[in-house]
Amino acid sequence: MKFTLSWLREHLDTTATVQQVVDAMTMAGLEVEHVEDPASKLAAFSVAKIVEAVQHPNADRLRVCQVDTRDGRKEIVCGAPNARAGLTTIYAPIGAFVPGLGVTLVEKPVRGVVSNGMLCSASELEVATESDGIMELPDTLAVGTSVADALGLEAVIDFEVTPNRPDWLGVVGIARDLAAAGLGKLKDISVAPVPGKFASPVSVKLDDSGACPAFAGRLIKGVKNGPSPAWLQQRLQSVGLRSINALVDVTNLISYDRARPLHVYDAAKLTGGFLEARLGREGESVLALDGKTYEITPEICVIADGSGAIGLGGVMGGESTGCSDATTDVFVESAWFDPIRTAQTGRATGITSDAQYRFARTVDPDSLEPGVELATKLILELCGGEPSELVYVGQAPEAPGPIAFDRAYVRQLSGLEIGPERIDQILADLGFKVEAAQVTPPSWRRDVEGKADLVEEVARIEGYGALPATALPEIARPAGGVLTVRQTRVRTARRALAARGYGETITWSFTSQAKAALFGGGQPQLVITNPIASDLDCMRPSALPNLIEAAGRNARRGFADVALFEIGPLYRGDQPEDQVTTIAAILAPHPPRHWAGAGSDALFELKADLVALLDELGAPPLQTAQGSNADWWHPGRSARLQLGPKTVVAEFGELHPRILKALDVEGPVYGFEINLDVLPEPKRKATKTKPALELSALMPLSRDFAFLVEDKVAAGDLSRPILGVDKALIREARVFDVYKGQGVPEGFKSLAVEVVLQPKDKTLTDAEIEALSAKIVAAVEKTVGGKLRG
Repeated sequence: MKFTLSWLREHLDTTATVQQVVDAMTMAGLEVEHVEDPASKLAAFSVAKIVEAVQHPNADRLRVCQVDTRDGRKEIVCGAPNARAGLTTIYAPIGAFVPGLGVTLVEKPVRGVVSNGMLCSASELEVATESDGIMELPDTLAVGTSVADALGLEAVIDFEVTPNRPDWLGVVGIARDLAAAGLGKLKDISVAPVPGKFASPVSVKLDDSGACPAFAGRLIKGVKNGPSPAWLQQRLQSVGLRSINALVDVTNLISYDRARPLHVYDAAKLTGGFLEARLGREGESVLALDGKTYEITPEICVIADGSGAIGLGGVMGGESTGCSDATTDVFVESAWFDPIRTAQTGRATGITSDAQYRFARTVDPDSLEPGVELATKLILELCGGEPSELVYVGQAPEAPGPIAFDRAYVRQLSGLEIGPERIDQILADLGFKVEAAQVTPPSWRRDVEGKADLVEEVARIEGYGALPATALPEIARPAGGVLTVRQTRVRTARRALAARGYGETITWSFTSQAKAALFGGGQPQLVITNPIASDLDCMRPSALPNLIEAAGRNARRGFADVALFEIGPLYRGDQPEDQVTTIAAILAPHPPRHWAGAGSDALFELKADLVALLDELGAPPLQTAQGSNADWWHPGRSARLQLGPKTVVAEFGELHPRILKALDVEGPVYGFEINLDVLPEPKRKATKTKPALELSALMPLSRDFAFLVEDKVAAGDLSRPILGVDKALIREARVFDVYKGQGVPEGFKSLAVEVVLQPKDKTLTDAEIEALSAKIVAAVEKTVGGKLRG
């Protein structure tokens, strides 16, 4: 939203400067984004007068001008067709930066004649979009007058409007808040009714859908349309609007001045003598004022006449009934459109017009008649004509109801020491109706719903700087620290993965429904009703698709070899317990070609990273299982880590080529995903100090065993019972060979394992080694059914 100081002063009696206005807006809760001051940008430019203009000796289209400037008389070469003696125009000295050209002037000859400056057009100063020659100014302007004073250029304040304050989309709303903040006095903004002289020949109809519950309007006949006066054109141009014609400019002015969108129809182009606000019908379309044709659905509110839909209600009018210079009879529309439906229409059509922006945030329902009356007054002043009686159909939404309000609640909630009289004065200045025990919000403040909202209004007008600074009470620091186990694990995981070369990503918690279906999601209850983008319409069932797509984007930019991780939520349903915290990581190994080959297997590198991470997180020993992973994993190169027979802690492996193809990513890609919520808390240690280092002076020894086991037995399942035979002596059990073939029965395999023994007190005798070996064989047979291979 933009406005100028002179525009604000039409509604606020104040002597404040632009900076004072900006400061007051900031303290009142309005976020000022930018102040554009053309006086500073065009400070080098000034008014000059051409004394003499003669033909350039070496160019037919150039003139050599003698110009009186604030720097004295200068000889300037000019190619504009309107450069002539006696013309008052704009002069740019050597060294000035010309914004419309993007160049800084330097002294140089032009076809043999040195030009000591430049005479400027409006487009070169960026005060107009196009121009035919240098600017022509009134002769009454003195030489040396600044361009800002000569052209009446003002500073433009641009600020962000929060969705809950649609009244700030009009300059009157800004003036009201600034008056309440003490920056001036609000002028009378009431609109006197214009008496109608005849019944309107155009009637209005409404359907029962609620898309347009109220509609006001009137016919004005005998108007003379054409260009707007200079003051109106300049006001609209100052906030970035293009002047079209007087009738349309009036509606744009009121939209920015009163936050009341209006529309005007050429009454001669209406069919059937009526306007109807209704829902669209299948097969209808509208050629809108932007020159594009939009297909209508039954969810879109349209304005129709006897020929069908002629405009998009609350969004944009149609070309078929637009006003032109030939318009003589005009019908003014001031309606109230449902905010939700208007916002949905804007998204469906891609239109973000000024009207759609305001209606989607709720327009004051009490502004229908004042909007028509103000438009009538301005049209009669600028275009003449004769107005009909006002047409009002339907019922606008009711204004907010009263709120019980104890003034002592201001101190209780905010800490501000403000008397009841001052509280009542602030609320009254903001337009609230203040009574003894209750306060009624005005019709334009539908965001005020309770007494806490009233306290907020008092606090922001009194000034947030007045809020008392009170220290929080001292709280003893918990002995175990302030972080929960889960928070500590998240930090630990982040550091551990970064230390192993993974880069952290933060992606959306949603994806497209089609991609979610690839990873077991996409259920209807997880589809977002109001997505921020069409391809982000479903809550994600896994963090892997976002990471895989991130790897693909990196690859398309020349960085194919990546390792990424993310810690965040995934969603398995629409209940609170269905949100799971996951630690996901992917490895996309695409190293540069080298004579030494590809190096180690990336799958086992990923597994090593996963095991190291779980160890850092204090995970208990986990069981490795294969064969029943989710179908987005490669069936032969993936596994899962379980805690018991049912609790899956992590899945890891190579992603299925089908998944990578659907995501348009070149493989191979490896990944893992840890369910942090099912990982049990680690056992608390009695002390945080590390145990003393124990080194044995005795040499370790190893023994190899080959066991026949069923195909379904995992290698990890063989190591665990061996380590449990004698934890003091057995240091390691490492599977080093898998064999199938001659001598091994069908459905079985041979697993060879190396067992490393580390004596501590004495050298082991042969009998002790044989006894320990027998225990190992017995333990394997008992746990996994393995028999020592002969």
